[in-house]
Amino acid sequence: MSNKIMLKNVRLSFPSVFKRSSFNGEEGKFEATFMLDKETQADQIEALDKVIKAAMAEAKIKVASDKICLKDGDDSDRPEYAGMMTFKAASNKRPTVIDKDKTPLAEDDGKPYAGCYVNAIVDVWVQNNSYGKRVNGNLYGVQFFKDGEPFGEGDIDVSDDFDAFEDDDDFI
Repeated sequence: MSNKIMLKNVRLSFPSVFKRSSFNGEEGKFEATFMLDKETQADQIEALDKVIKAAMAEAKIKVASDKICLKDGDDSDRPEYAGMMTFKAASNKRPTVIDKDKTPLAEDDGKPYAGCYVNAIVDVWVQNNSYGKRVNGNLYGVQFFKDGEPFGEGDIDVSDDFDAFEDDDDFI
């Protein structure tokens, strides 16, 4: 059974789509978290929930809600997740990353970035092994959709803190 689904016009958070994530010096996977508005994207949330429940039923297991890749953002301590559901997906292989017109994007293009809106191709799979029972999201591809307010500080511009000068004599 294919659990592949397209998420449309979702907000991107914690993207590691060009390079693998790293935490405490440990290399991780390519990954991203997608934010879905509970009010305006209820149909997509419902579709994800249906796929997750079907995957668990097929695997004949129950999984605790904190071990499922679809989470209620109101339960998070991240203020930007309020009113949202979040879906985390990862992959060992670099996902396809494209622009609106389907041209490939590179990290130097500056998009996608945390806070922008994207379309994403993901799927769901059930883990039931010695590492535990979980429902995980697999990340296949990300398409830049539109700009959004960037998360985080971004680059720090201190150019106004400097004085202009014309030659070395100004530093005596």
